[in-house]
Amino acid sequence: ALAYNDASRKIILRFKHSGDRTGLNLMVSWIVQAMPEMIAKADLILPVPLHYSRLIQRGFNQSVWLAAGLSRASKTKMLHHGVKRVRATPSQAGRSASGRRRNVQGAFAVSARAAERIQGKHILLVDDVFTTGATVNACARVLKRSGAASVEVATVLRVVRPADPTI
Repeated sequence: ALAYNDASRKIILRFKHSGDRTGLNLMVSWIVQAMPEMIAKADLILPVPLHYSRLIQRGFNQSVWLAAGLSRASKTKMLHHGVKRVRATPSQAGRSASGRRRNVQGAFAVSARAAERIQGKHILLVDDVFTTGATVNACARVLKRSGAASVEVATVLRVVRPADPTI
């Protein structure tokens, strides 16, 4: 919905690391405004999962909060445990794009309970920040292998690198 910058960084880090939901409804509305066609197309909304050890440590999954808000706003069913993180991974922060891809390789699977429910469905995968796409691509890959018709991604923020205008 928005570019990651100094102002948005403060909001998302408070949300992500402190569990401050003060701006949750606003963040959901930004996604709804930025991606109406994508949301309208979705049959199911799925959050990017945390590994259970990180969930216990943090006490919440901010992607679940965002997905639930989008589910309420769009009247689209949320599948809470559609994708599971089967391997704990270190934080992606500070890693290169290739390091991020390696870090999440094999970390996700579609839960046995969800496999039937995603067959032929248009999935909206929800995360807080899109940096290189490694995490959402890994999730999308397992969803497509399990029969999802399509997987699109909605995030609050996207890291945008400045372009080099040198010719």
